[in-house]
Amino acid sequence: MTLFDSFLTRATLAGVGVALAAGPLGCFVVWRRMAYFGDATAHASILGVALALAFSVSVFAGALLVSLAMALAITLLSGRGYGADTLLGVLAHSALAAGLVAVSFLPGVRIDLMAYLFGDILAVGKLDLAVIWAGAALVTGLLAWRWQSLLTATLNPDLAQASGIDPAREQMILTIALAVVVAVAIKVVGALLISALLVIPAAAARPLSSTPERMALMAAAIGAASALGGMQISYSFDTPTGPTIVCLAAAMFVLANTGARRIARRFR
Repeated sequence: MTLFDSFLTRATLAGVGVALAAGPLGCFVVWRRMAYFGDATAHASILGVALALAFSVSVFAGALLVSLAMALAITLLSGRGYGADTLLGVLAHSALAAGLVAVSFLPGVRIDLMAYLFGDILAVGKLDLAVIWAGAALVTGLLAWRWQSLLTATLNPDLAQASGIDPAREQMILTIALAVVVAVAIKVVGALLISALLVIPAAAARPLSSTPERMALMAAAIGAASALGGMQISYSFDTPTGPTIVCLAAAMFVLANTGARRIARRFR
């Protein structure tokens, strides 16, 4: 028996892998106020799952392609007569509804929708684990490679343009990274909770960080701690694992913000 034969070990490693990629990426989601953007991309992944099952291809590939298509569509359609929140709302809910309807037309296919909506981390296999860590490594490497350009384009697009950095290109890089994280995280926390794993650890890290780099590292650490702690709590109290991980991350967000305020008041 090897280490990876234990479903708890595979689940724990899957949660940590997703958290390490989602934390730093979530910082850009928070800085750019893209939370709803991430939500729309995550909802679209359900349609990708349905298409993958219909054509008997990898669920990861289907979720990735549809998530990427949705993210690109949102990027291209932004600013064409509709507010960003309206456009995101229409596309997010339309894609989710289309995915759920498409699943109902699959003859002879049994699918546990709850697993894709809220995650089924305990069912992660060795191949799933390899895909999750490969996707996490790709996203982490991409962010590290483009960090300074992404940061400049996020903080000051005009300065980025003057420095020879194309803000639209950096936005596209974030879009691709977001689609990859959504595709690998759907097995862990599900389509409805992916955006929470992106936003909450980053938001919790914000009051504890003095630099963008520190915030990215703190977000990754908080996400990983949420995955590890959520797994333990879920195992001990027999609660759904994905939602438990998100609840623990939310508790850390509350503690981080209340603790930061108390420290600030003490040193006034």
